[in-house]
Amino acid sequence: MADASPLLECRNVSKAFGAVQALWNVDFEVRPGEVMALVGDNGAGKSTLIKGIAGIYPFDAGQVFVDGEEVHIHGPRDAARLGIEVVYQDLALADNLDIVANMFLGRERTRGAVMLDEPNMERAARETLDSLSVTTVKSVRQTVAGLSGGQRQSVAVAKAVMWNSRIVILDEPTAALGVVQTRQVLNLVRRLAEHDLGVAIISHNLHDVFEVADRITVLRLGQRVALFEREKTTQQEVVHAITAGTLDAVPGMETPDAEAAPTEVEA
Repeated sequence: MADASPLLECRNVSKAFGAVQALWNVDFEVRPGEVMALVGDNGAGKSTLIKGIAGIYPFDAGQVFVDGEEVHIHGPRDAARLGIEVVYQDLALADNLDIVANMFLGRERTRGAVMLDEPNMERAARETLDSLSVTTVKSVRQTVAGLSGGQRQSVAVAKAVMWNSRIVILDEPTAALGVVQTRQVLNLVRRLAEHDLGVAIISHNLHDVFEVADRITVLRLGQRVALFEREKTTQQEVVHAITAGTLDAVPGMETPDAEAAPTEVEA
């Protein structure tokens, strides 16, 4: 993994909303078999970066590469075709439907013109959960309303990876989970990387980050201020970067030269 070329790479991406510069010249990459953590305080630009990658809205400047090829993502369908799947914090699951229906929502398999191929979908859902070693879900015919928070997160992740995805982005996957459920989800995150997927995880919980991440990208006020290797840094260093990392531009001041490169800290 250490010498692998990035599956996903953003170079100097920027995004503004009116007078607010949400991102400026941000570099970000995820390699195959790697868990890349994306951390920063509220307003640092984490969600803006992820939503740009997911095609929710376009970047104003910069380039995005998948497998070394420049790509142009104009919407979520483009991202999905490139193998990019995002599991948002709200999980986007339908409580009244069972696990199979949720995993195939909008992508149902049919027999003939109108008949759903229920056995095929059930088998595929079960195989996907088994491949990720999800053992807490006893039946794929359970309704989502009856699942725990950890089980819901597992279903949402399984839904993301079953569509030939290669890059999975997880937004606060352990938020509001108990200790046991958090452990289950963190184990699942590591298993995604073991399947040679590129995994990005957004989290405010540095303990979780240090449990699963290989590298850590730190954003502050829309800029990348540090890139750490988890084994060569400490939580204290990451916290310092989050709260006091050196900015290349001061918000509200004159826009810096576009050719300037963001500061990179290799710990």
